[in-house]
Amino acid sequence: MEGRRGFIQTEMELKVLILFILRRLPEAAAWDELTDMTLLCDSAIGYFDFTECLADLVSTEHVEKTDEGYRATKKGRVNGETMESSLPYSVRVRAEKAAAALSNLQRRRSMIRASHEMRSRGGFTVHLSMSDGIGPVMELELLTGDDKQSELIEENFKKNAEKLYGKIVELLMEEQ
Repeated sequence: MEGRRGFIQTEMELKVLILFILRRLPEAAAWDELTDMTLLCDSAIGYFDFTECLADLVSTEHVEKTDEGYRATKKGRVNGETMESSLPYSVRVRAEKAAAALSNLQRRRSMIRASHEMRSRGGFTVHLSMSDGIGPVMELELLTGDDKQSELIEENFKKNAEKLYGKIVELLMEEQ
């Protein structure tokens, strides 16, 4: 990391930044999400420096790699909190904004579910649900003809759940 012109000058600062971001997320961050957020915080951070620091954090058990992505361990949270005030203010502000945006996205994703299963007599059942964080707001099951159609419905529901919910309620509330 020698000869850098950004705010993050050392490997330790980069590791603290990674922990700073992960501590602010309700769920594990996917590789690409964490990479994008970290690199956006300081344009002089290099991809290879980032990957090396993340690997070090995993090997020292400050960060845990799961099937869903990366999350700070208890050790990482404690050590990160202790060191985060050493990060430059402008980097902290960018990191907080990026983490807040991803946090909102993660919360939304956790409240919208879509899956499908094959029926014993043919076709598929697509299960769609939306919650408000307390309980279900809508649950819907649809019969589809094939796997491809099921996946398309799931994808569209995940992208447009709130809009679809609004349209369904509007149609059901229409007076004839």
